[in-house]
Amino acid sequence: MKILLKISRTFYGIGIAVLGIQQFIYTDFRPVILPSWPSWMHTSAILAFIAGTALIIAGTFIIFGKKGRTTSLLLGGFLLVMLVAFQCPYTLFVQPNLPHHLALWTDPLKEFALSGGAFVIAGSSNDKLNAPRKNYLLIALEKFIPFGRIFFSITMISFGIDHFFYTNFVAGLIPSWIPDHISWTYIAGVALIGSGVAIILQIRVKPVALLLSTMLFLWVILLHIPRAIADPYIANGNEITSVFEALAFSGIALGISCMHKNRNSEINITLFKTFPQYEKDKQH
Repeated sequence: MKILLKISRTFYGIGIAVLGIQQFIYTDFRPVILPSWPSWMHTSAILAFIAGTALIIAGTFIIFGKKGRTTSLLLGGFLLVMLVAFQCPYTLFVQPNLPHHLALWTDPLKEFALSGGAFVIAGSSNDKLNAPRKNYLLIALEKFIPFGRIFFSITMISFGIDHFFYTNFVAGLIPSWIPDHISWTYIAGVALIGSGVAIILQIRVKPVALLLSTMLFLWVILLHIPRAIADPYIANGNEITSVFEALAFSGIALGISCMHKNRNSEINITLFKTFPQYEKDKQH
């Protein structure tokens, strides 16, 4: 379990750190962090560099387990604020298209998932918030830890629905050597929706989240990396960004699988404490 948690944090931390590095390469915010609005935040690279530095530090701390809980909580809060303050207003009121088109919510939903992932990672961390005084910000952010899996799952469900609304586009992303693109598009959509619903409703979360993590990692290998190699510069490195976003999502799903407690184990522990004789009878 410790190894899987380490892999989970490594995948997520790498994804966050690379987003930070890309903001130095392209001297601007990545769309998943900040949309094209407000324009004044894009006129100077300084703000992008500051945010990029913070993302690199946060990702590195998460990978190596340095102040993992505090770092993850602050990261989750930062991403959530960016979502509420910029991504949602831009999609609802600023961009010229009707906001009910689900495709327009791709970047906000990704940021929602990454924010949820930060809270998942925070919940998986064993270190405590050691501070001489009460840090009310961190205490408030801790309240979001149980919602991390829900934030992530809402994004997975939405992306699964995308497979049915934008079937031809999604099918075009599948490598040519894989047959029957349309069928695989529908299967992947059902898998994403089913996984998200199961995680939210806490139905066999451990195996479902583990399978989801495996599926997302396979997409990194089979889909995203080949596309990034084929055209690494398109849309300011968007294909490379997609590689590490998917890797982070795989880490989040793995973290959810590791964090979820077995309900039968919880029941047995309760019985052992309440009825000590139960343990003796079980051993016989």
